[in-house]
Amino acid sequence: MDLPTTLAIAVAALLFAVFCGWRGARPINVLKGPRMVPWRPLMVAGAVVALLMAAHILNLLGMKTGDPRY
Repeated sequence: MDLPTTLAIAVAALLFAVFCGWRGARPINVLKGPRMVPWRPLMVAGAVVALLMAAHILNLLGMKTGDPRY
């Protein structure tokens, strides 16, 4: 992937993680019943994707990440 695509995915994943964190932190409405969307695991998944894209951006910029033996 090139740099603009990676940046777009990283920003989208970060915004997704922030949105899911906001939705997961809202108080539960007992009258509506249980939440049907697992906001916390979705937030963690978005944060993981953002972290992976950050490592990929660093690799595209010339920094080495990962195992130093290679």
